[in-house]
This record gives sequence, C-alpha cells and structure tokens, in this order.
Amino acid sequence: MVETPKDVTGLLNRWGEGDQEALDRVMPLVYDELRLQAARYLRRERAGHSLQTTALIHEAYLRLVDQRNAHWQNRAQFFGLAAQMMRRILVDHARAKKRAKRGGSDVRVSLNAATAIVNAPDLDLVVLDDALNRLAEIDLQQSKIVELRFFSGLNVDETAAVLAISPATVKRDWSVAKAWLRREITGDE
Repeated sequence: MVETPKDVTGLLNRWGEGDQEALDRVMPLVYDELRLQAARYLRRERAGHSLQTTALIHEAYLRLVDQRNAHWQNRAQFFGLAAQMMRRILVDHARAKKRAKRGGSDVRVSLNAATAIVNAPDLDLVVLDDALNRLAEIDLQQSKIVELRFFSGLNVDETAAVLAISPATVKRDWSVAKAWLRREITGDE
C-alpha cells in the first residue's frame, strides 16, 4: 500500500501524541526525503567535510524524536522543522570546528542571488546563521522563508503553505531577505 501525504501527516500526528508504532511506520516514509535534504546541505559544505549525510540524518532524527505533543499540519511543516534541525547541527558542527582551531577565521561570502547561495561551495554556515539570526530579530517571517527556501529546498507554494501566507508574500519577502542578507554579509550598500 502506497502512503499518501495525508497518511504521513496522520502518522506524524499520532507520533506527536506518543504512538511509537506511528513513528516506526513514518520514518521509512520520510527517510528518503530527509536524505535529500541532508545531501543538499552537505553539497554546500567544503570538500572533505567530516559530517556525512547519514550522520546528519541520524542526528536530526534523534532531535526529531524528542518532539512531543506536536500537531503536524502537513508534511512540509515536518520537513521545515527537519531542515531547521539540520541547519542547527551543521552550524554547531562548524562552530565546534572553529573552536578547535582556536577561533579560526570567518570567511565572508557574496549572496548575489538565490542560485549563488545554493551553489556557493565556500558558503560559511556560521556567517549565514549569524546573519539569519539578526534578520529574525528584525523580521521573523523573512528569516523563516529563507530557512524553508534555502535550507529545506521548499518551493514558493510549499513555503506559503507551511507559514500560512500567500505565495506573493513569500516571493516579496524572499527578495527582500536576499537583498538584506547580501548587504549584511558583504557589507555592500
């Protein structure tokens, strides 16, 4: 039997209510998509990154299973949270590496366009995370849009569904957020 997105949402909700069997059934259904998310994250990392795709998925899984009393609206919300957790894991990993190098130097990167962000092999997640945290203090919605679009790989419609806003608002805020991040990270006016 092929499970539908609605079935997955139902299993996620049963899991949030404490049903361990639902967790056992839902993880194989979402694992491949979690693997794709993890692979997208790690493609942006430097060559020779010490954290592997499987390790990232398993660390995110351990954080996800700690979610109790969650009411999942849809699969996209679940994957948005998974993306947020993967971002945190990678940022924590990068910060730990810098501490190990006795305060290694931050590299500033250009964010000329969304495609440049996605394809930048030397993207410094710590710098981006710091900028996203500053953006969240100014506009939490824009920060969430960047997280869902960039880190989770959601399209405009999926992002709109997760945040319960219109696709037009997502497009507008995405453009503004990219410009703000570019200025914040590069120092360009």
